[in-house]
Amino acid sequence: MQTGKVVLIGAGPGDPELITLKAVRWLEKADIILTDRLVNPEIIRQHAPDAISIPVGKEAYSGRSTPQSEINALLVKYALQGYLVVRLKGGDSTIFSNIKDELQTLSEYGIPFEIIPGISAAQGVAASVSMPLTARGYAQGIRFLTFHKSSSVSEENLRDLATTSDTLIYYMAGQTCTELANLLLAAGKPPSTPILLAEKATFSDERYRISTLAECSEAWPSSDIQSPAMLMIGPAIALFYSFNHLPKQEICLQKHN
Repeated sequence: MQTGKVVLIGAGPGDPELITLKAVRWLEKADIILTDRLVNPEIIRQHAPDAISIPVGKEAYSGRSTPQSEINALLVKYALQGYLVVRLKGGDSTIFSNIKDELQTLSEYGIPFEIIPGISAAQGVAASVSMPLTARGYAQGIRFLTFHKSSSVSEENLRDLATTSDTLIYYMAGQTCTELANLLLAAGKPPSTPILLAEKATFSDERYRISTLAECSEAWPSSDIQSPAMLMIGPAIALFYSFNHLPKQEICLQKHN
């Protein structure tokens, strides 16, 4: 039996129209789809209705997660049976998605694969609220980051993050944004630094909250934050008010169609 192929696809940040044409072409050919929790189900319904869809999502802090070893085993199992397997991930599949483990497994078994890039959630947020992530006089760079606990960040790293004007973009930040804000404040980042919390960016029920680093802990209790959530920090976030048509006084900003 001829070995199949695995295509690792970034499905984009949520809006089903924000998926690439190349990704759609592979989805339409797929036999098996291993899909993450953050992928909009409408994407599969529209472009791969005849494929077998297997949910293999992961959810931090809840315990409801498919082990990476099980995902790896499924990729190998179906590819060796000759199927075209799509590994469908939210956003871009090369950013914070354990793609290294999957590529290593596929390489060990000699299974051919291809990576199809997707629009990252950070780009989805910026477009949705009409906000540049870099701009002269505000931010010359962007940093894609994650934060799970304070012990994972060194003091030297915190000092660097506290002094940079780069836009800091923290993925999966819903449960840790308060702790992160306090760490950055303690490291010397100005309390007035603007921050934006994006919840379910580009989905129909997306929500955005804008404030300052100092106000984060009081304004945003973690129990009220929808997943997936992304935290953006830095001077460029102040540009939110320059081009967005939503009222400045609102803390919680719902999408306007």
